[in-house]
Amino acid sequence: MTALLRRGRVAAAILLVVVAALVLVGPASSSAGTAVTLPASPDVFAARSPAVSAALDQVWGWPVSPPHQLQRPFEAPPTPFAAGHRGIDVTAAQGRPVLAAADGVVSFAGVVVDRPVVSVRHGDGIVSSVEPVLAAVSAGAEVHSGDAIGVVASGGHCDGRCVHFGVRLYGEYVNPLALVGTLERAVLLPLGR
Repeated sequence: MTALLRRGRVAAAILLVVVAALVLVGPASSSAGTAVTLPASPDVFAARSPAVSAALDQVWGWPVSPPHQLQRPFEAPPTPFAAGHRGIDVTAAQGRPVLAAADGVVSFAGVVVDRPVVSVRHGDGIVSSVEPVLAAVSAGAEVHSGDAIGVVASGGHCDGRCVHFGVRLYGEYVNPLALVGTLERAVLLPLGR
C-alpha cells in the first residue's frame, strides 16, 4: 500500500470519527427531552452519477411527522460485517403513523427475525427501510413522499418507542440524515507533510 493511499485512508477514518462524535454530542444546548433541530444541508453527495443524483434530489422526508427527536445516530461500521448502527432511531410512540421518506415502490412488507419491516425501492440502487412498522402497504405498492405506510409497532431494539430508519445506496448503508437535509457538508483539508 502506498504511503499516499495509507494517508488517505487515515484521513478518511479521522473524518468519520470526527463527524460521528459531532453527531453523538449534538448541539450544546440540547437536552434529552428536547427535539433536535438540525441545520439545512448542502449537497453531501457531490460526486455521483446523474441517475443517482436525480433519485437523491427528490424530496426526502422524515419517517414520522415532527417533532424529530433523534434517539440514536447512524454509526458506520469499520467493515461491512462489523458492529455499527446502520440507520437512525427517531422517537415515535407505538401506533404513530410512519411515512414514506421519498417516492418509490414497496419492495418488502413483513417480518425480519423479530420485527416488522417496510422497505421501499426509490430507483437507482436506493432502498429505505423502517422498523418496527406494522405495514399498511404491500410489496409492489407505489408510494409518494409523506404517504402513510404503516404504524410504529413493537419488536427489535426500538420496541414501540422509536422507529429505525435506514437507507442503502447500491447495498451500502448511508446516513439518512444526509438525505433529510440535516448534515453539514464535510470539508477535507490537505494533510501536512
